[in-house]
Amino acid sequence: MSIIDTEAPLHTAHRDNHTHRDVNGGWLRPAVFGAMDGLVSNLALMTGVAGGAVAPQTIVITGLAGLAAGAFSMAAGEYTSVASQRELVLAELDVERQQLRKHPVDEMEELAELYVSRGVEPALAREVAMQLSRDPEQALEIHAREELGIDPEDLPSPLVAAVSSFGSFALGALLPVLPYLLGATALWPAVLLALAGLFACGAVVARVTARSWWYSGMRQLVLGGAAAGVTYVLGTWIGGAIG
Repeated sequence: MSIIDTEAPLHTAHRDNHTHRDVNGGWLRPAVFGAMDGLVSNLALMTGVAGGAVAPQTIVITGLAGLAAGAFSMAAGEYTSVASQRELVLAELDVERQQLRKHPVDEMEELAELYVSRGVEPALAREVAMQLSRDPEQALEIHAREELGIDPEDLPSPLVAAVSSFGSFALGALLPVLPYLLGATALWPAVLLALAGLFACGAVVARVTARSWWYSGMRQLVLGGAAAGVTYVLGTWIGGAIG
């Protein structure tokens, strides 16, 4: 019994159904996790201070200080990390460029051997490597992709990484402070808003995972709530001990 009647329906079905999730997450994942980091860290900081039975003004100052310190720290760390990675990549590209200039035949044979190792017939692999090596810049790009696993035309920007980290962290860290800035004097509105934000962030992350949105949201809510609860208890204990 034939399962597939013609080739056309197979091609159509393959085209319509052969889609994949964005496994890298693109910009969404780092942005959401940056906001989530700001939410959890600032919520925990504020609940820890609130546990010491301090004035609402002190909690606001703590939250704003945590927002600024965390955002600048994230931005500086991200900038340094991405800049260092970029410098390393550029240095390796320069090494590869020199090798292509000094030993073009050896580099061409190296590329051919790589294709052979992947199942291409030796004669065809050498022909492909020879044609690709005619353009030095194209050869450099191919060697970078095959040997280093990078795209020379798509290197990350340290400035973009720093700005996006700063913005996403600050946005997340602002949520628990917002009720106080709008006139609240109790801790619970800040906690409720922050927990709602954590659930929303977790639900959004589900777009790049195989988990359901409610599971991902509840998981993040529970983890963030646990962090806030632990710091509140510690704040209460420390406040009582030194009070």
